[in-house]
Amino acid sequence: MFQASLVAEHRNPSLRFFADRLRRAGKPHKVIITAAARKLVTIANALCKSRQKWTATAP
Repeated sequence: MFQASLVAEHRNPSLRFFADRLRRAGKPHKVIITAAARKLVTIANALCKSRQKWTATAP
């Protein structure tokens, strides 16, 4: 999940916005990556539960 969150932080607009917000709040890099990984797990769980596909939306 660490590697996936690193990529998602740069490529996914909603996770990029989330990571930038944490960065502006002064959070350390590892905290930002861990939070992004947790958010990815939550998103994946919700998508599996609702049997939907991912659609990228603006924040």
